Amino acid sequence: MAGDITTIARPYAEAVFERAKEVGQLDAWSQALEMLSAVVGDPQMAEQIANPNVPRERIRDIILEVCGDDLLPEASNLLGLLTENARLAALPEITRLFEASRTADQGVRHVLIRSAFDVSESEQAAVSAALAKRFGGQVEVTVETDSTLIGGIEIRAGDLVIDDSVRGKLKQLAHALQF
Repeated sequence: MAGDITTIARPYAEAVFERAKEVGQLDAWSQALEMLSAVVGDPQMAEQIANPNVPRERIRDIILEVCGDDLLPEASNLLGLLTENARLAALPEITRLFEASRTADQGVRHVLIRSAFDVSESEQAAVSAALAKRFGGQVEVTVETDSTLIGGIEIRAGDLVIDDSVRGKLKQLAHALQF
C-alpha cells in the first residue's frame, strides 16, 4: 500500500515543487503542506475523510476553516483538487516527497545512521564529515539506536547501504556458508 500512495502522491509533489521553485516560495509551500498534512492526519479528520456520507466539499471547507488565512491561495487550490479527486490521504506522502525534492535541490543528502549503541556528538560529527566528503556535499544525519544490530553501524543514504554491523557480517557469513 505504501508504494501505491507514493505512486499517487509523486505527480502532485513534483508539480507543487516545480511551481514553488518557479515562484520562489519553497518555504511557504513547505509550511502549507505541513499544515495541511497535520490537519488531514488528525484522527478525527481522517475519520471524516474516510466517511463516504460526508460530502467532499464539506471536508474541504472544514480543512480551509482550520487552516485559516495562513494558507497560500495555490495551496487552497491543491486542497480543492485533492478533495475532488479523493486524494486527501496522499497529503502526508506529498509533503514527504516535496521535502525530499527540496532537500535534493539544495544539495543536501539525508543519511540514516543506525548503531547498536548510542553515538556521541563527536562521533556523529566525524561520520557526518566523512560522508560529506564522500558525497561531495552537505549531509543531514539522523541517528537511531538499534540493538538488533548486535554491534557496529549501518549507514543508509538513498540506495546506498554501508552495513558494518555484526548482524550484517553474520548474514554474510551465513550466506557464504550456504554455497
